[in-house]
Amino acid sequence: MLITNHVLSGALVGRAAPGPATALLAGVGSHFALDVVPHWGDDSIFLQVAVPDGLVGLGAIAWVWRTTEADARVRVLAGVVGACLPDLDKPGRLFFGASPFPAAVDAFHVRIQHESPRRLPQEFLVAAAGVLAVRGLSRAASRRAARRPSRG
Repeated sequence: MLITNHVLSGALVGRAAPGPATALLAGVGSHFALDVVPHWGDDSIFLQVAVPDGLVGLGAIAWVWRTTEADARVRVLAGVVGACLPDLDKPGRLFFGASPFPAAVDAFHVRIQHESPRRLPQEFLVAAAGVLAVRGLSRAASRRAARRPSRG
């Protein structure tokens, strides 16, 4: 699964969570739930896709932060962090030659994935759905906040 999709799903999880700790844990759970779904993967061009995806993912984090109301930002960001955390094995191996996780966690992470090089279009559809969902929930929250009587 592209990291951008994990970012967006983590934002949705964080929005639904009651607090940051729950959002972080639920974000991790969402990562593994998404990785169970058949998705794109192609080791022959992984870095060619992963680098731009990582940059888009960073942009998505900034967009999520900017469009999330202030009182929800910490838990939404916690959901994003949790959703992205399990993929630290990839940069860990690339830059340091080792995953930061125990071998059993890495083995589980590999075992649950069903990747195919033919599924990249699916990743873009998932991303589009994620953007629409995050945008819709952010707008709805903004409208609710605008209707609340001001404190004073």
